[in-house]
Amino acid sequence: MNAPRRFERPGPPTASAGLPHRVRASLLAMAVALGTALPAAADSGHDHGDAPAATAADGPRRLPDGSVFLPKPAQRQWQLRTLPVAQESLARSRELAGRVVMDPNAGGKVQALTAGRLEPGPKGFPHVGQAVRRGEVLAHVQPATGAIERSGQMAQVAELRAAKGLADKRLERLRALSETVPRKEIEALESESAGLSARIAALGGGLSGREVLVSPVDGVIASSNAVAGQVVDARELVFEVVDPKRLRIEALAYDPAVARDVAGASIAVGGAQVPLAFLGAARSLREQALPMLFAATGDAVAGLAVGQPVAVFVHGRTAVQGLRVPADAVVRNPANQAVVWIKTAPESFAPRVVTLEPLDGATVAVTSGLAEGDRVVTRAAALVNQIR
Repeated sequence: MNAPRRFERPGPPTASAGLPHRVRASLLAMAVALGTALPAAADSGHDHGDAPAATAADGPRRLPDGSVFLPKPAQRQWQLRTLPVAQESLARSRELAGRVVMDPNAGGKVQALTAGRLEPGPKGFPHVGQAVRRGEVLAHVQPATGAIERSGQMAQVAELRAAKGLADKRLERLRALSETVPRKEIEALESESAGLSARIAALGGGLSGREVLVSPVDGVIASSNAVAGQVVDARELVFEVVDPKRLRIEALAYDPAVARDVAGASIAVGGAQVPLAFLGAARSLREQALPMLFAATGDAVAGLAVGQPVAVFVHGRTAVQGLRVPADAVVRNPANQAVVWIKTAPESFAPRVVTLEPLDGATVAVTSGLAEGDRVVTRAAALVNQIR
């Protein structure tokens, strides 16, 4: 007996029911490709970090042409300053390496003449920077003598004292007989007694006397090597006294022509230009260089120390045409070229590659790269140069 046949209701027709098999496969592949290529949209309140970083349109930034956009608030915060430059005739200068030395007429060294032990003066040992007067006692040196030498000196003093005692007694007897004794014998004994007294005093001072170390000039203590109880040798340096307002600068010139063409000189101390007086040049070389000596006076050089290296700018008699620019306005670009920044617009600055010649340490001469009337950034140039 045959099983009954089941009949199913046909469903609603689909859009792809009447399409061939190949067409349906192509549509499925396109749907899969579009689903993987399109990024998923983030929900509200979520950030996947795909958006580019926002940049401030009004902040300091470097433009594509190399110039810098710097808004007015940033200029005021940096205290940026500009200065127009003008063409002028400037004295050609050379920069020499120098150092601060002591003025022999306003400074001196305190050394021990004999070997011995240091003892403080009436006010103790002076400290560095302390003001002292000429002739002021700084320390004492107790001479160091050996036992044999000391005993020999004491024996000699004892003999002299015995001889002086005999001479004094004879002198008293002759003075009692002055009416019968010639005057010349009395004077001879008086001279002998005085000589013995002087010899006793000299030997006694050698045994118990101390060498006094005094300040040779008015000034301040530049260096001190004194410690209580310290043993020093003869000619050893104990103190050094200098007048801080009277110093000398020694520069080395490897070209002797520099010494023959000196119209002036200066050094830069704390951003200020200090003029120097040229005293002269040596006539013998030292380390293949010619020493040149300059005098520096005034309160501006009081902060310098003896032995401190300085840059000496020697001004010649020849002139060069250029534009005077502060040395702080010159910076370096990534190619290590000397550049200055000029103001081209109220909020726009452009770099200019320049060639320089030294003047006085505080300013330089720009011989090319700038035009007369350009406004050069004189303050905060380094900050402008760092903007990227």
